[in-house]
Amino acid sequence: MDWDKLRIFHAVADKGSLTHAGEVLHLSQSAVSRQIRALEDTLNVTLFHRHARGLILTEQGELLFDATQSMNKRLDAATARIRDSEEEVFGDLRVTTTIGFGSIWLAPRLPKLYAKYPELKLDLMLEERVLDLPMREADVAIRMKEPSQADLVRKRLMDIRMQLFATSDYLKAAGTPRGPQDLSLHRLICQNIGATQVSAGAALVRELMTYEIPRLLTVNNYFGVLQGVLSGLGIGVLPDYLQQDFPDLVQVLPGIESNEVPVFLAFPEELRGSRRIEAFRDFVVEEVVAYRRARRDA
Repeated sequence: MDWDKLRIFHAVADKGSLTHAGEVLHLSQSAVSRQIRALEDTLNVTLFHRHARGLILTEQGELLFDATQSMNKRLDAATARIRDSEEEVFGDLRVTTTIGFGSIWLAPRLPKLYAKYPELKLDLMLEERVLDLPMREADVAIRMKEPSQADLVRKRLMDIRMQLFATSDYLKAAGTPRGPQDLSLHRLICQNIGATQVSAGAALVRELMTYEIPRLLTVNNYFGVLQGVLSGLGIGVLPDYLQQDFPDLVQVLPGIESNEVPVFLAFPEELRGSRRIEAFRDFVVEEVVAYRRARRDA
C-alpha cells in the first residue's frame, strides 16, 4: 500500500477536512482529494462520508485510521530512539503523573534536570486519569500503583502514606486533637471519596468520616487539599513526603495513616534505549534517594 496515500489519508481523517489536511501537508485541496480517491479505488471501499460540514469516517475508514494512528505512534517512537545521541539529551519528552505529585514534588525539582540537560523539552501531563503508555499517550509515567501492562519497564521509586497535617499557626489557634474523636471540632480537608485517587487514601478518608465530622472541605486533587491546609482552613489528608518541602506542616494524630502507597516510574519497553528516558529516570531516582536520605537524617 502506498505510504504517501496513507499519510494523506491520516491527515484528512485527523483534521476532518480536505482543506485543513492540505494546509498541514502543504498540498492543494485538489491534490489531497485525488490521493484519497485513488486510495479508495485501491481498497475498493468508501473511506469518508462527505457532507457540507466536513468529512466523517465510514466504518472501513475508522479501521484504517486506527491502523495509521498505531503506525504513527510507532514511527514517533522509532524517530525518538534514532535521534537520541549517545552523549546528548535533547528533544521532547512527555511525562504523565498525578496533579498533586507533579505540581508539588516533581515540578519544583526540575531546575536540576534542566541545568544538566538544557535542550530537553518536557511536556508535563498532569491528570488523575491513567494514560496508556503502550499506545504512546505519554513516554514515561510516575504512578501511585504498579502498572498492570506487561510490556512496560517499571521501577519502584518509594512508598508513601497518607497522613493528617495542619499548620502550626492553625493548631495554636484551634487546638491540637488528642484523639480521632476530637476531629469533630475541626474542619477536615480531603479528596472527595468519589474523586480519582489512590485507594489507600480513599480508605483513610472513609475511616475518618466515621467520627461524624460536621465541617468538611473536599477537593478533587491533593494540590488543592494542600492549599487549603496552608491557608489555615483545617486539618488535611496529605501524603507524608510533603512535610519535607513544607516545614510548617505539623503531623496530627501520628497513629492515624493510610496503608503504604507504592510509587512507580514506568515507560514502554520499546523506549528502553532512549537517552531522554534514561536521563529522566536517573534524575528522578537521584531525587528520591536525596529525599529518603533527608527524611532519615531529620
